[in-house]
Amino acid sequence: MGILSGKVAIVTGSSRGLGFAIAEAYAREGASVVLAGRNATTLDQALTALQKQGFAAVGLAVDTAVYANQQALHDLALTKFGHLDIWVNNAGVSASYGPTLGVARQEFERVVQTNILGTYYGSMVAMEHFVRQGSGKLINLFGRGDTQPVPFQSAYGASKSWVRAFTLALAKEYQKSGVGVYGFNPGLVVTDLLTHVDVVPGYTEAARPLIIVMHFWGQFPEVPARKALWLASAATDGKTGLVIKGTRPGFLLWGVVHELLRRALHWPDPIPEVIITETSKDK
Repeated sequence: MGILSGKVAIVTGSSRGLGFAIAEAYAREGASVVLAGRNATTLDQALTALQKQGFAAVGLAVDTAVYANQQALHDLALTKFGHLDIWVNNAGVSASYGPTLGVARQEFERVVQTNILGTYYGSMVAMEHFVRQGSGKLINLFGRGDTQPVPFQSAYGASKSWVRAFTLALAKEYQKSGVGVYGFNPGLVVTDLLTHVDVVPGYTEAARPLIIVMHFWGQFPEVPARKALWLASAATDGKTGLVIKGTRPGFLLWGVVHELLRRALHWPDPIPEVIITETSKDK
């Protein structure tokens, strides 16, 4: 019996990366999972990977920035599994690295649509269901910028600041509803968001320190997924408003020491190559 045995969870942005790792961690602990991703091919591959392990998994290829698509995920969970217990708003995108005036308006809007509206729509659908049944857990993903400004990443950072404020407000508003509302900042996770970086023309060199930072403190998705599993478990019952980080105390120091040892002892480099691409601004 797993710690999520009998539970049903929706995880957005779960066809790959951290979202997939969270969905897989939930499934391993007994949950039935509903996956969501924009790319149908990638989503099918993710579902096949879970189903081959004997896990109960279904999914929809959808854009979570559309309210009707979030409702469709809710309906799929009820149709296939009969109930819904956990909702994780993980889907997120970033704009090109660089000064705000150099970022195309369309990129900024895409971040707002996915990170802000997507989280809002998912939270609304989830909370309407959870409040009615008097139980459930909503987990919203925070990120860099949730507590302070991030120059050259203003779109992403500001969106995560909004997600934090919105999530904690929900937790206070519905603290007596029986529903748990949580925030999760997974830290620096090695996914496509970090290994394929778009930059404003002329800012390639300015972005290169991100590669060093990732070597020091980047974590593979399976690590923070374990924290997301803990958040969804009975361990957090009655602790609505809880905010946790995917990094443990002493992690920053250990990351530096480990990377220096890796280089000195010529251990294999586990971090994939980082591809930096300059983008053109299209107003």
